[in-house]
Amino acid sequence: MYNELMLTETMATFAGLVVATSAIVQFTKPIIKKIFPDGVVRIYSFIISLILTLVFAKTGSGLQGILLALINSILVTMSAMGVYETVSDPKAQKK
Repeated sequence: MYNELMLTETMATFAGLVVATSAIVQFTKPIIKKIFPDGVVRIYSFIISLILTLVFAKTGSGLQGILLALINSILVTMSAMGVYETVSDPKAQKK
């Protein structure tokens, strides 16, 4: 029986990082949007995914590890936010 929702092994996977990033951002987005404009949510999502990637998905050491963590964080952010919103229509105005 699966007794735990998130394990460190789960967080080390791409899907685990996407789920955790989505959950954290969606839970805290109303607070962020009260203070900052909509565009800041994308940066906030990237920062959350970068932190989670650095903590849970060890990609190496030195410059190579840092670059891989940045690239992986970008991919996690794009997946968490939706590829269409981030890539296809980045300047969309919501009503």
